[in-house]
Amino acid sequence: MFKPIPVAIGLRYLRAKRRNGFISFISLASILGIALGVAALITTLAVMSGFQREIRDRMLQMAAHATVAADDGDVMADWPLAVRSAMQDKRVAGAAPYVETWGLLTGVRREPAILRGVLPAEEGKVSVLADKMVQGKLDQLSPGSFNIVLGKELAIWLGAGVGDKVTVMTDMRATPMGAIPQLKRFTVSGIFEAGYQEYDRNLAVINLQDAQKLARIGDGVTGVRLKLHDMNLSWDVARDLAIRLHGGYRVSDWSSENANMFRALKLEKTMMAILLSLIIAMGAFNLVSSQVMLVTDKQADIAILRTLGLAPKGVMQIFMVQGTLIGVIGTFIGVVGGILLTLNLEHILRAIEQVFSVQLMPEDVYYITGLPTELQASDVVAIAIVALVMSFLATIYPAWRASRTAPAEALRYE
Repeated sequence: MFKPIPVAIGLRYLRAKRRNGFISFISLASILGIALGVAALITTLAVMSGFQREIRDRMLQMAAHATVAADDGDVMADWPLAVRSAMQDKRVAGAAPYVETWGLLTGVRREPAILRGVLPAEEGKVSVLADKMVQGKLDQLSPGSFNIVLGKELAIWLGAGVGDKVTVMTDMRATPMGAIPQLKRFTVSGIFEAGYQEYDRNLAVINLQDAQKLARIGDGVTGVRLKLHDMNLSWDVARDLAIRLHGGYRVSDWSSENANMFRALKLEKTMMAILLSLIIAMGAFNLVSSQVMLVTDKQADIAILRTLGLAPKGVMQIFMVQGTLIGVIGTFIGVVGGILLTLNLEHILRAIEQVFSVQLMPEDVYYITGLPTELQASDVVAIAIVALVMSFLATIYPAWRASRTAPAEALRYE
């Protein structure tokens, strides 16, 4: 009794049994279509966010949050000062020097790779390389031993195992006899598996002093790698450190070094959201159909209400209330269903594998064998808003058509 008349009548139409069962079926299909689209969109975006998080985490296990390096062709000679200065910043969790160069590794086969010189005792401050060792130990990279640690895929490609020798060619050296390649034999002392192809296939690690001798840079290093408490501050922290060092340095962080990959992942997620939104749009089109047929079915009621003094605006509100409520119900069911499906997706995947005796994500093919998910509140809210807006827009034309009904014409054959 306390509701406005259009709201009260709209709710009554929603609860009342329809004389035309087909209209009820279309309304139910509209609700299910919207719910299905919302649930599918929530689950898909959660899976894509989960994969993006998994790739980022695996990458950052081996990569620094930020680096401050010397300009091309130069070396950072005062790196102990840079490390001390970095550790004085409360935002920095760890800092370690590194030497990095390209080399051609030769075992049974040849393969180019990044050669990274590190201090084994300090590397744990900026990466988890020691925890990723599947054979050997990182501390076997002692100065002067010329031991080398290979990524798992790189070792397989080279045909080298622990104890084998590999030859590293870094650059050409000028001699009286002409330019000859600089070669050095290393002993494979360990193999690591980061679970990220960029490192497992393209990275080899040696001791910092061995790398300095190989690159002939004396006591200098390429730069300093930083690990932060908050990786989102990586660029600001690295820039501040470069300013404090008063020199020409190159500053980079994890997001800029992998910008193309993260842009591609973001674009893929955006396009998938747009495509799956078409499912919600289909539910909204069904809502238009059901509302148009309902308006046709209720011509006599509309005429009586108009005769009793209800304004066209009130008639329009009646059908907008009903259509919007259908959208709200469908969106609510979809949000709840999408969240429950996402939270139980891993169990559903395992159940499918057991029932059909298949392995959907085999370990020998994919780095990520599970199905990571990450529900983001912003995604859920955005999807719900899109569904509600589509539902509201779908009610405008049928409601406007109802408001244009002429009472005399509607009652002519009643």
